[in-house]
Amino acid sequence: MPLTDRTKQILSWYGSDNPGTKANLARLMNHGTLAGTGKFVILPVDQGFEHGPARSFAPNPEGYDPEYHAQLALDSGCNAYAAPLGFLEAVADKFAPQLPLILKLNNSDTLAKIDQPCSAVTGSVKDAVRLGCSAIGYTIYPGSGQRNRMYEDLRELIAEGKSVGLPTVLWAYPRGAGISKDGETAVDVAAYAAQISAQLGAHVIKIKPPKEFVEQAEAKKVFEKYNIPIKTLAERVRHCVQSAFNGKRIVIFSGGEAKDTPAVLEEVKGLAAGGAFGSIMGRNAFQRPRAEALKLLADVQAIFKNT
Repeated sequence: MPLTDRTKQILSWYGSDNPGTKANLARLMNHGTLAGTGKFVILPVDQGFEHGPARSFAPNPEGYDPEYHAQLALDSGCNAYAAPLGFLEAVADKFAPQLPLILKLNNSDTLAKIDQPCSAVTGSVKDAVRLGCSAIGYTIYPGSGQRNRMYEDLRELIAEGKSVGLPTVLWAYPRGAGISKDGETAVDVAAYAAQISAQLGAHVIKIKPPKEFVEQAEAKKVFEKYNIPIKTLAERVRHCVQSAFNGKRIVIFSGGEAKDTPAVLEEVKGLAAGGAFGSIMGRNAFQRPRAEALKLLADVQAIFKNT
């Protein structure tokens, strides 16, 4: 489809990128129900690796099959489907020609209980090209004692991705011994993660919906001095988007832990009202029976499309 004015505007924010990278970014924006709106709903399925098979797929056993998820992303009109190497290798031959794929280049598991988490690099840019992907994905843990290693690895992967025309979708999940459990989703920490991600060169930034809590004492003084509004989810989202180059980087929000449908939709309304570019929703979609998942994703897309 021809580029809409909104798509052209967003692409203009990435002026240093080569035509191939911008073309793949445009492909993400021009696919599915939200094509041309500049909004995103992406289905990510890395939970089997990250949380284990039973925790991820037992609620809907069809999910044990890699093809189920790619078909769900396609049939629901998602902008893209993101997964680790194994899942994409199982489906790329069939789905790469008809659905933008995002290869998640690093992953971790829950078997090791460590204070300073660091995901292992489990895929390559060459794998992404081989599988016909439209982007690469990567996770950083700002706040971890291993963060510098992750930042340095990411810098190399972003540069390599750009060299072959692939944009980067960055999962930015603050955690580590220096951050409290509440602090992982604190509004100041989430906004900081968005800023770090933009500074590292990410094209699309994924963070968790921020809570009404300020973790850092130094940041709390500034929030209070300048009366930064954080009472509602929309206000907190607005601050996070502002923190990513004043809204000139695409910021999308995770669906988080499984919850009932009214709670999911209420949260999405808050995200959309705050200027979020979209949602990247995994468990809340694929753990539901297929018909329910399709209905939920359609309702989520409608909220973003009409806000």
